[in-house]
Amino acid sequence: MRRRVVVQGRVQGVFFRDSLRRLAEREGVSGWARNTSEGTVEAVFEGESDDVERLVSFAKIGPPDAIVEAVDVSQEEPEGLTGFSIR
Repeated sequence: MRRRVVVQGRVQGVFFRDSLRRLAEREGVSGWARNTSEGTVEAVFEGESDDVERLVSFAKIGPPDAIVEAVDVSQEEPEGLTGFSIR
């Protein structure tokens, strides 16, 4: 399965992307995460349903210094990504 999330709030400069990367690697989820010019973090997760949902759940909370105000989640067709990168 594949999910795209856009996380709003205090999410840049708080190790949000790196926290997603570490969790994705631990869960065997592929994808990427990036900061946007709007001050959000956008990420794509591909993998088994339960593993991807754990990443989506984490994105709704974030690392300790983050303040997540909103998360938009959308379903997409998997592209067969491998690995997890920070863009």
